Amino acid sequence: MNPAMAEEAAALSAQLERWSAAYFRDDEPLVPDADYDAAMRRLQEIEAECPELQSPESPTQRVGSAPLSAFASVAHRRPMLSLDNAFSADDLIDFDRRVLDKLRVPEVEYCCEPKLDGVAVSIVYEGGKLSLAATRGDGTTGENITANVRTIRNVPLQLSGSGIPGYLEVRGEVVIPRDAFDTMNARAENLGEKTFVNPRNAAAGSLRQLDSRITARRPLAFTAYSVGVVEGELPDSHAAILQRLSDWGIPISPYMATVSGVQACESYYEQLASQRADLPFDIDGIVFKVNNITQQDLLGFVSRAPRWAIARKFPAEEVSTRLLGVDFQVGRTGAITPVARLEPVFVAGVTVSNATLHNPDEIERLGVRIGDRVVVRRAGDVIPQIVSVIQDEGQGSAPEKTRIVFPETCPDCGSDVVRQEGEAVVRCVGGMVCKAQLKAVIRHFASRKAMDIEGLGDKLVEQLVDEGLVTSVADIFHLTTTQLASLERMGSKSSENLMAAIADSRETTLPRFIYSLGIREVGEATARALAQHFLTLDELMAAPADILEGVDDVGPIVAQHIRAFASDDRNRGVLSALQEAGVMWPALTAQDGDGPLSGESWVVTGKLDSMSRDEVEQRLRALGAKTASSVSAKTSTVLAGPGAGSKRKKAESLGVPIIDEAQWLRMMEELE
Repeated sequence: MNPAMAEEAAALSAQLERWSAAYFRDDEPLVPDADYDAAMRRLQEIEAECPELQSPESPTQRVGSAPLSAFASVAHRRPMLSLDNAFSADDLIDFDRRVLDKLRVPEVEYCCEPKLDGVAVSIVYEGGKLSLAATRGDGTTGENITANVRTIRNVPLQLSGSGIPGYLEVRGEVVIPRDAFDTMNARAENLGEKTFVNPRNAAAGSLRQLDSRITARRPLAFTAYSVGVVEGELPDSHAAILQRLSDWGIPISPYMATVSGVQACESYYEQLASQRADLPFDIDGIVFKVNNITQQDLLGFVSRAPRWAIARKFPAEEVSTRLLGVDFQVGRTGAITPVARLEPVFVAGVTVSNATLHNPDEIERLGVRIGDRVVVRRAGDVIPQIVSVIQDEGQGSAPEKTRIVFPETCPDCGSDVVRQEGEAVVRCVGGMVCKAQLKAVIRHFASRKAMDIEGLGDKLVEQLVDEGLVTSVADIFHLTTTQLASLERMGSKSSENLMAAIADSRETTLPRFIYSLGIREVGEATARALAQHFLTLDELMAAPADILEGVDDVGPIVAQHIRAFASDDRNRGVLSALQEAGVMWPALTAQDGDGPLSGESWVVTGKLDSMSRDEVEQRLRALGAKTASSVSAKTSTVLAGPGAGSKRKKAESLGVPIIDEAQWLRMMEELE
């Protein structure tokens, strides 16, 4: 063995593990990706030259290994039990009463954690080194997925710190964060590969890959929620045990909290329920555990679950119903979306009668037909979607099933429909000839974050287009009070108000105007970046693709969409017509964006009393700051109102300064 290379390999391994933990566990990168990649390549070179230096704990082993023929069975030394469920506040009160009666105490401290919607796994460390990982299986026997779990970036291969037990079984949940799931599916769609239905299914499928090299490419993340068999000393409370795991490098939930009494448990449940849609991962409830380990031992277990823990579930997000039919809707960019008509069903707090089927590939993947019984999912404010078909409907006569046929022409205007190479969607080529597209274009153009024409709502847009009064967005500025007053439910006062709103909208800003044009994949942030880069609309419209790609948030696909818009004669005609109608979007200057907060990045979260978050962000940008939707190590300040939730916790964990609304208002008085 070469001592110098052994020393270098050990140093590189330690360095890469530290960088990896900072990036994947703490979300606080210490070095650029290029530095990480260079260190990894050097370690791979050393291990190739000196194979004896390669250990199972080496960072190079996270890339996966040769495929297995099958998973071996693993008998859990202590069963991985399930939890009893509480579906209401009364159920939780009943659970607390049983605990108090059994312990003969007036109140109990509980540890509260989000119930992650992922896959339960057991990870064993012997001598601080990862030696085994297994699925929950039936609770008694699982499958050996050690090679796959080794590829999960936030799972330490070797623990660090003092007091690590000789044998430590850590139990937790493997998930795929929402943003990572969306990115993974978008990449798969662009490559023409199969997409996943939801993060949980994706995580489960990733962990059961016989080829761990495939698992290594999936954005899996692990969060510990308990321990199993431990040969060594641990603290005497559940929360303290989890904190000790964190000290050794094992990820735990940043939302864990300890509270006293059942009312505090219900308050925690309501708080997390209100933040659920904004969390970075899917959860389906809250787990409450008696915090004191001695009290846990006194309470014991029933046949399949502990008496000292319960899962307070959120309202069901997946239910079954019947698919009655399919309608096809045409969007602003011509995309034709199949929308399922369902037997109305109550899911996640609302009655659902429609759900998206996305595109032809999704219909084929599901194998769904009209008349099928289907599973519908709704999470947070996400549009309901059909996730699977129930194949076995049991006894009785099922209705006749009909195959879903995608239209060969636009259902609105009869124009041809095309599917471009590399795209999952089918589009109508009718453009402005297609009334459905025109209506969607006008709605976007008039929306609050675009031209902000108050009073130009959906029903009125329908009438204006159907009556032939508006054939392009430029026609909005030629409407008369008489024309508006002749429309259904439009009196003289409403007409005058709308005419005033149209007049007010004639003068706008360049970023708002760019956003209002509805160029594919150009959102608010990208529109601002384009405006600040090119300063005038003419410069933007003339920019070649390679120059466009030099702008923040603009890649090859977005650049292609901008070029397609700019080179279309109809679009250029609309821009000219808008100018002739008196619409103005003044050019920016090189000094725009300069100000006392220049170079700073702010995040606004929670509820504010003095003004809306949009208004706050506008004032920040006027002072030179950039605004972002997520907190990172690059964030300068977080303005947090009540209900800030996960973004506030993230800022606290990263040490990012946090101010409240009163501090913000004082700062504005000083700066303005």
